[in-house]
Amino acid sequence: MKNMNEEPRAIGEVVDLFCGVGALSHGLLRAGLTIQAGYDVDRNCKYAYEKNNNATFYARDVAKLTAQELQGHFSGAVPSVLAGCAPCQPFSTYKHRYEADPRWELVAVFARLAAEVKSDFVTMENVPALLKYKDGTVFAGFVGTLKAAGYEHIQWNVVRCEEFGVPQKRRRLVLIASRERQLPELKPTHDQPLSVRDAIRSLPEIEAGEVHPRDPLHSAASLSEKNLERIKSSKPGGTWRDWPFELRAKCHQRASGGTYPGVYARMEWDQPSPTMTTQCYGFGNGRFGHPDQDRAISLREAALLQTFPQDYAFLPPGQKVSFSEVGRWIGNAVPVSLAEAIGALILSSEHGDDVVGRCT
Repeated sequence: MKNMNEEPRAIGEVVDLFCGVGALSHGLLRAGLTIQAGYDVDRNCKYAYEKNNNATFYARDVAKLTAQELQGHFSGAVPSVLAGCAPCQPFSTYKHRYEADPRWELVAVFARLAAEVKSDFVTMENVPALLKYKDGTVFAGFVGTLKAAGYEHIQWNVVRCEEFGVPQKRRRLVLIASRERQLPELKPTHDQPLSVRDAIRSLPEIEAGEVHPRDPLHSAASLSEKNLERIKSSKPGGTWRDWPFELRAKCHQRASGGTYPGVYARMEWDQPSPTMTTQCYGFGNGRFGHPDQDRAISLREAALLQTFPQDYAFLPPGQKVSFSEVGRWIGNAVPVSLAEAIGALILSSEHGDDVVGRCT
């Protein structure tokens, strides 16, 4: 007879490489998978990762990990999943900044570890530009390594995150590989995209430079006097061309200054936001102005647009918030709702349930 006090059996086991503060893990957790461990070179991610994912964080360089170390996290629960998002900066459209960046080699490291660990499933998320990086050889090498290791079913898609409940225009490459199980199609979960209003309307108003007393992450960067005048002259969905001539930057005053109209701009309430970047807290870094408050979006608003839960804890109580650090964590994150859809597909494949599909 079953012991009524027995803990329910965990569903699967996940190890997350390049885990950051745990967005990918959190989405897989919400889908019903159990998170065992996360690895990242940034030790400052430890608090957020462990606080929100009921898993252990290891401050390690993934390039120095061994398969034996990772295999120690898998006890036989089904399905076993090795997940990760290697740093995407080397594949960025701003690739001139990263031409000598060795981090692209971490994709091959991930492939090697996956081939040696032999988990039931592997999933990788990255920027679409990875498909063409170095004439496609890096991505082809990743897929080839998985095939040689016995992963018979591999699919990859470039998805629009707004079709997966993310209130943000963001395109991502998603790869899922299975050793034995057929993989259903990764179908959109939302017919209609969520909007900026859906994501952040419940947050209290704050001013530029203000920190909300009940949520240190709901803080907005300060604005110079000129940038405050600029945002007051900005329209939702508009550009710096809406400003009086004297407020325009010198480069925009010249005849050749018509490029990058999306900088110094406000979001629109009833549209998805632009892609969250590592500098999404800055008014001058993109279309990151609040739709009607005279400030850039707060870090908490950026996190909500990446579909982190509103109570996701990024820092220990009392620790000072660094815009650059937390902004990097948020901008580099896998949108949690997209990760949840990936987890649902994996469970659907393992258990044969049609749990991945469209909702309204």
